Amino acid sequence: YKDFKNINIIGMGGSSLGTKAIYNFLKYKIKKKLTFSDNINLNKENKLKKLNIIVSKSGNTLETVVNLNTQFNKLDKNIFITENTNNYLRNLANKLKSDVIEHKNFIGGRFSVLSEVGMLPAQLMGLKDTKFKKFNNLITKKNFLDNLIHNTLSSYQFTKLKKFNSIILNYDENSEDLFKWYQQLISESLGKNSKGILPVISNMPKDNHSILQLYLSGFKPNFYTFYIVEEMNSTYLNSKLILDKFKFLQGKNVYEILNSQRIATENIFRRKKIPFRSF
Repeated sequence: YKDFKNINIIGMGGSSLGTKAIYNFLKYKIKKKLTFSDNINLNKENKLKKLNIIVSKSGNTLETVVNLNTQFNKLDKNIFITENTNNYLRNLANKLKSDVIEHKNFIGGRFSVLSEVGMLPAQLMGLKDTKFKKFNNLITKKNFLDNLIHNTLSSYQFTKLKKFNSIILNYDENSEDLFKWYQQLISESLGKNSKGILPVISNMPKDNHSILQLYLSGFKPNFYTFYIVEEMNSTYLNSKLILDKFKFLQGKNVYEILNSQRIATENIFRRKKIPFRSF
């Protein structure tokens, strides 16, 4: 299957979110094109020859069955990842004589990114699955464990203060799908017994012009996470288009401007005593 240049992941929730996070975070080094059918798609896909990876732990997910039906064509190859039970997708795979990889029943969908669900697509992207599993690098770092404990304790304390909304101020477009996966992890893991934390992804600086007013002066049951990734090859501004009024932008690249906006917003949050952490 390594020769396929077009790969289509068909799956809902944890069956695609982790893989999508990997792809969009690392696509600068991936030479293949991946598409994701992670909602009901109303239009039939094109006729390009592709590899479909159909993922459903139960094997009976309605949206996955619908998307496969509308996107299937005889030029495609198909790999099914599902539990070893008498389910719809496994029976269909047997009818099509397609390869089936067992989705281990003890792995919850939202935690499956480091299993066959995420690592098979990662290998087909040309990535090494062992590089995703260097847990010792984390647990041997005292700084990581200290921060983990501190952040978990802080989040718990906010819930005791009736602050249930975790607003992620994301300044990196390529990380958006990482946070959509994180959103599922938090929502499905903690949203039980009338408790939980609501994770909301806010794309910055775009939301400065639509939602920031609420963050600064609206209701207060929120705590915030600022997140940015340093961009080493950011585009520089065209100096010919910069007039005197904005001459402070001269010689700057887009990342420098974006990071300055983050720092300025953090300073306002600090001044207003709005709780936040920053990555």
